[in-house]
Amino acid sequence: MRIAETLNEGLKREYSVTIPAKDLNAKIDAQVATVAKQIRMPGFRPGKVPLNLVKKMHGASLRQDALQEALNEGVQKVIADKKLRPAMQPQVDVESIEEGKDVAFKVAVEVLPTVQTPAVDGIKLEKLVAEPTDADMNTALQRLADQQKSFEAAPAKHAAKTGDVVVMDFVGTVDGEAFEGGTGEGMQIELGSGRLIPGFEEQLEGVKANDQRTVKVTFPDDYNVAYLKGREAQFAVTVNEIRTAKEASLDDELAKNLGLESLDKLKEIMKDSLGNELAGLSRTYMKRKLLDHLAASHDFDVPQSMVEAEFGQIWQQLEHEAGHEADVEAAKAEIEKDRDEYRRIAERRVRLGLLLSEIGQANDVQVTQQEMNRLIMQEASRYPRDQQQQAVKFFQENAMASAQLRAPLYEEKVVDFLLEKADLTERKVSREELEAAIESEDESPIGHVHGPGCGHDHHDHDHSHAKPKAKKAAAKKEEAPAAEAKPVKAAKETKPAKAEKAAEKPVAEAKPAKKAAAPKKAEAAPAAEKPAKAAAPKKAPAKKA
Repeated sequence: MRIAETLNEGLKREYSVTIPAKDLNAKIDAQVATVAKQIRMPGFRPGKVPLNLVKKMHGASLRQDALQEALNEGVQKVIADKKLRPAMQPQVDVESIEEGKDVAFKVAVEVLPTVQTPAVDGIKLEKLVAEPTDADMNTALQRLADQQKSFEAAPAKHAAKTGDVVVMDFVGTVDGEAFEGGTGEGMQIELGSGRLIPGFEEQLEGVKANDQRTVKVTFPDDYNVAYLKGREAQFAVTVNEIRTAKEASLDDELAKNLGLESLDKLKEIMKDSLGNELAGLSRTYMKRKLLDHLAASHDFDVPQSMVEAEFGQIWQQLEHEAGHEADVEAAKAEIEKDRDEYRRIAERRVRLGLLLSEIGQANDVQVTQQEMNRLIMQEASRYPRDQQQQAVKFFQENAMASAQLRAPLYEEKVVDFLLEKADLTERKVSREELEAAIESEDESPIGHVHGPGCGHDHHDHDHSHAKPKAKKAAAKKEEAPAAEAKPVKAAKETKPAKAEKAAEKPVAEAKPAKKAAAPKKAEAAPAAEKPAKAAAPKKAPAKKA
């Protein structure tokens, strides 16, 4: 095998490889000999079929197998002999493949840059510390009590209002024709919950038991049933009953309903939960500052193939989000204006990912087999029960899929290592101040970040550039990896949060060129107790990445 370097420019390498015809023929002969031992043919004893007959019958496919084996060996020899560290899967271009002649092909590959191990001691960071207040506790307890409230039958003449439950039968029609999923009986809907398509619940305000009402609505353009998108519909509603909320009291009975012995025990657990939530917010703020420090103090070329792969995933999620806007074309035009900015975000992520990987390797940060087993079991638990064992096997045997599970945890362990080494200055703040500090990070202009994001710094602070708040979240906001539950206030969780999650994917390790195809997960079915929701939900939820 002959190897000649034809390009050495930046991180790009290209090689010309020639496999002598005699070497390929030897591989073909070896394939024929192996097959001959297994093939059965009338008139010949097992394993005694003449080699020339085997070659005549199966020569084409055996030659293809031998050629593929030779190409793989050639690529691996290039990588080994030239001591390359490929950033992505090498590209192979076969130039000459005539039978009986030498095989010539080109190997093009981008290599990982040589990254000087960053200093890890004494990085100065401010830690914002917030403690749960009595007001926080009361709000959380009241929210919990509201979730436990029950409903009781209202007086006969009671007119339904927001917060009441309407029990109803309904028949929906479009252009006078009933449609699949548009009929239901005994459906319970809490007015003001927003579970049904816009306008439906509002038209039930004021109804009483035994009333009949015609509800007219228009299905949203992004409705999850194609033939109903944007169409007008009528629902003939018969009200069976009105129920009013019976508020749950903050007492020992509430705690017992939740499986606890007393209200004091509930408060203790609630305080710990709020403390953990605030600690998570504090870590999110520090992680962003840490990554900003790394990005600002390191500048080196990164493999454009990795950047393109990262950008492709960001862009795919942005387009997915745009597809759920009322004006899809306008939404796509809006993100198109910032294409270059999102590409810079992808570059920042890749650079930070390489930095974190280098730090982790230099300091022997490890993801243990026990941790990997736990990750695999957690991922498998998201599949239907009868597919879980198959999913476990898939992740155990597929290195690419396993690496994708490992990457977020690896990144978090490297970040924890750096935070332990950092020179921290603590400052006590309120919850509002902590959240405002994180929000201000989300608003920061791209200029404050140097270079590009961490392939996994799911928070690049680099994409805002005076960009509308809704879009900038799409590539950055959360410093926490997608695998980590993020302690963000539910009340402030807006639509952009979904887009940002897709772009938040970690890249602390060199990523494979493609995602491995895992066993298919079961799709979420509509809640059984809400028969009408299938017919008239507010919006079909989009699955996270």
